[in-house]
Amino acid sequence: MILDDFKVFPRAGRLIGIDWGARRTGVAVSDESREFVFARAPIVSQGRVELVRAVADLARNERAAGIVIGLPLRTDGSESDTTKMVREFADALAHETDTPITFIDETLSSTAAQEQMGRVRRSDIKEKLDSNAARMILENAIDLISRHN
Repeated sequence: MILDDFKVFPRAGRLIGIDWGARRTGVAVSDESREFVFARAPIVSQGRVELVRAVADLARNERAAGIVIGLPLRTDGSESDTTKMVREFADALAHETDTPITFIDETLSSTAAQEQMGRVRRSDIKEKLDSNAARMILENAIDLISRHN
């Protein structure tokens, strides 16, 4: 089920953060207390069906209480073609899992993640950027959820 906001999102339990990408999707997972967030290896998929199954399996294996997906909005807040693809992915995911799903604005999350990574090799940026962006998305979501308590 896709929830409109964090007001009704689960207040406890492990969360998964997703930074959707057409080729590579970043993944992060929190601990049960939501005190720590860990970047995981990105999911490299060959299509939406494979990606949906991988994320649904991850949610089951991690016993996730919720999934937070970064929503790529334009700087003026409007939606783009990529936003539509992310929403389609979330709709398909909602049919594969009962885990609640919500979105958070991911504007500049990749830029901020790259800045946090500091000076690294170009190959490391490609390999680790998406999941570090997912980590930032999830950390921001946890902060918002905490404010709603």
